[in-house]
Amino acid sequence: MAKYMFKRLGQTLIIIVIVSVLTFLLVSLMPKDPVYALYGTDITQEEYDVAFKQLNLDKPIPVRYLAWAGDVLHGDFGTSYRYHDDVLAVIGEKLGVTMYLCFASTIISFPIGILLGVITAVKRGKWQDSVLTMFANIISSIPSFVIAIVMLWIFCIKLGWLPSSGFTFPWDDFGEHIREIIMPLFCLSIGGIASVCRQTRSSMLEAIRQDYVRTARSKGLKEGFIIYKHVLRNGLVPIITMIGQRLAMMMGMTVFVENVFAIPGIGSLMVESVNNVDMPVLQACVMLSALIISLAYLFTDFLYVVVDPRISLS
Repeated sequence: MAKYMFKRLGQTLIIIVIVSVLTFLLVSLMPKDPVYALYGTDITQEEYDVAFKQLNLDKPIPVRYLAWAGDVLHGDFGTSYRYHDDVLAVIGEKLGVTMYLCFASTIISFPIGILLGVITAVKRGKWQDSVLTMFANIISSIPSFVIAIVMLWIFCIKLGWLPSSGFTFPWDDFGEHIREIIMPLFCLSIGGIASVCRQTRSSMLEAIRQDYVRTARSKGLKEGFIIYKHVLRNGLVPIITMIGQRLAMMMGMTVFVENVFAIPGIGSLMVESVNNVDMPVLQACVMLSALIISLAYLFTDFLYVVVDPRISLS
């Protein structure tokens, strides 16, 4: 187990390094001028030249990357061009909102998706299976931002039931929090519910055909006990691998959902950083997202080894 986890940790570090190189390269090739983004366009040529050298823009990209990577290893991501504040301080205000949405969506989508998947597998060929499978297939094909725009138009513009923007933590104002989070959380969760439902159904149908299930039935065990003890426990092993994948997808979906509902999270900050050429913030956001996703996959691999003894034995 320890050898396997150290190996996966080493792979994760390599991925982070590759992501940092690609991120720095792509951000450095952005067409807008970072000097004007930082100081504005009303500066003299002398001031421009001084700022150009202060930002190390006169040096080759590999040299600038090594200098930036060295600062990052010491916890220094630079200063935001837009907010004129430490990058980690700027991100810290937004990170909590995005992570709250991601974890809340995960807590909602997996239990509901597993429950619906169990129903479709147990009721295979019946109307429950047909209806739930049809809805799962339809929802899986609709992008989250399309659902967000439709809900915004119905519940905010037409009916006026819910606010169109903003975010409040539950410990600040629980009632307002519920009103503000219903639509964003629904948009982030509905796709996960459909995906988990489809995967659970497929895994359980495969497990039901195994010899140990027929043996359990031949012993006269109750069907409910067989489904829970044998089919569900073995069928859920592939579902665990979806945790990291789902978190990675949600980190991408928050970019659209947060912008549609004007939620002050990492997704909105990334779009804002692109528009304002805030290179330090953009680089830090991408690196932070890559780190969170990599750790999620690492945690998923750990759970996979714990749940499935065949992997630990191999």
